[in-house]
Amino acid sequence: MKIQKWILVTLVFCQKMPSGAGEEKTVKDGDWVDLACAPNTGATLVIWLRVLGTGMEFIASFTKDGYLKSSTPSSESTFSDSMRGGILRLKSFDRTRDSGAYSCASLVSNKLEFGQVTRLVGVEVAVEAPQPTAPNQCPTAAPCACNNKEKMEPGETRPRGLCSLGILGALAGGCGLLLLLLIVSTVYCNREFTSYLKC
Repeated sequence: MKIQKWILVTLVFCQKMPSGAGEEKTVKDGDWVDLACAPNTGATLVIWLRVLGTGMEFIASFTKDGYLKSSTPSSESTFSDSMRGGILRLKSFDRTRDSGAYSCASLVSNKLEFGQVTRLVGVEVAVEAPQPTAPNQCPTAAPCACNNKEKMEPGETRPRGLCSLGILGALAGGCGLLLLLLIVSTVYCNREFTSYLKC
């Protein structure tokens, strides 16, 4: 823990980054990004940082084998928990939160050696505006119910699957006749049954 505090103090006051702009990547929100930074082969600790306008932000530190040593609570959900081949993965880019310059620093014999800088720039994805539809056309490719020859009110559609009144009338009449036959047979059978019992 003392080494990390010493490293952070050194970073705040020294802030020696390699010269040159480094690599710049344009990234869309939600994409994952691999941040590459080859640490020194003799490093005992690799520290990942983000350069801010006022200083540097500590992301995480890893052992020379790529295992997570320490991180901030905010970076635990944002970055991968291991580093493979000098690559740290940002899981889901958010341009308001994650834009900036990233680099790693190797701790070799109590000296920090900074690696390559990667600058992430968020791009705004243009949302396509919906195309207006003509007033007499349906908005979908499905068959329109609005092209009937009969005059209908705007927005009114004819219900499908309903029977016409003639068919409904015939069905109701048939059901009524069956009900009447059921009542007559019940009364007749009841009379016959009671007269049978009297005998």
